[in-house]
Amino acid sequence: MHEIEITEIPPLKPAEQTLLDMHSVLNVFNVLWSELTLIGLALADDPAHLREGQALIGRLVAGLRDPVASLEAARHIESHIAHVAAEIAESLAARPGAGRRPEVARSLASLESVFAVLRVRAREVLARAGRPELWLDMTVAELLSDFYEVLAAMQTGSHGRFGIVYNAAVQGPNDYYVDLRFESAVDDRLRLPLVFKDAMRDLVANARKYTAPGGQITAALFADHDRLRLAVRDTGRGIPMAELASVIDYGRRGSNVSDVRTMGGGFGLTKAFFVTKQFGGRFWIASELGHGTRVRIEIPLTPPAAAAS
Repeated sequence: MHEIEITEIPPLKPAEQTLLDMHSVLNVFNVLWSELTLIGLALADDPAHLREGQALIGRLVAGLRDPVASLEAARHIESHIAHVAAEIAESLAARPGAGRRPEVARSLASLESVFAVLRVRAREVLARAGRPELWLDMTVAELLSDFYEVLAAMQTGSHGRFGIVYNAAVQGPNDYYVDLRFESAVDDRLRLPLVFKDAMRDLVANARKYTAPGGQITAALFADHDRLRLAVRDTGRGIPMAELASVIDYGRRGSNVSDVRTMGGGFGLTKAFFVTKQFGGRFWIASELGHGTRVRIEIPLTPPAAAAS
C-alpha cells in the first residue's frame, strides 16, 4: 500500500473553515433530514410530508457557514429537536397504529439515535466556542464508549442494511467487523484535543462509507508521554494513486466513489488534516484500489500545565 505524507493543502475561505468546523453537525443534520423523508413516505407516501421539520433542518444547515448562526443552533438544539418531534407526533396522532408499522418503527428508533448524537455534537460545539484548542482528560473506557454509541447509531440508521460486530467470528455477509484499539501508556488515561475526537469519528465514518458490508474497519489510538498516534484503516475500494494527494482537498472525493451516497460534504479528510496541523502534528495517507485506505496521524502532547482541560 503506497503511503504519502500530506504537509499542505489549499487554504480555505472563512465560510469553508466554519463549515469544516461544523462538519460532524452537518452530517447529523443531513441524516435527520433523510429520516424525516423516510417517515413522510411511510406515513403519507409523501417525502415532503414533514415539511416544517425539513424546512427547519434546511435553515440550520444553511447557517453552518456562519459561526454566529452555528453557535445559536447549538444553544437551541433542544427546542429544534422538540419542534421536529412535535410535528412527527402530530402526524402519528392523526394515524392511529401507524407507529407500530415496521418501517415507521425503524425510522422512529433511528430518529432517537440521531437526536442523541445531535445533543452530544451541540455540547461539543459549545465547549469549543472561544476555546478551539480545548483538551480533554478522559479514560480509555470513556472514549471507547463514545465510539460504541456512534457505531450503534450508524447501525440503527441503516434500517437493517448492515450490522456492526466486534468479533470476526460472528461477522455475517452484511456486517462490518470493527476493531477498536484505544490504549494509553499513562495509567489508562488519555489527553486529547476535543476537536481531535471529532476528527476521529469522521475518519471512522468515512471508512464505513467507502467499505462494503462484509469489510473490516480498524481504528487504533495509542498515547504515551509524548504523542498521540492514530491509525484508521478499512478494506474498502481505495483511492486512485494519482488522486492520493489531492483527495484531502476541501470538497474532493476519489473519482471512483461517485456512486456512493453520503450524508457529508466531502471534507472529512480535510478536517482531519487541518486538526492535525492545528496541534502541530503529522498526517499520512495510504491506499490501494480494491484493498482499502489507511490514515495515520501523530500529534505531540502539550505539557499538562499548558493545556486546558
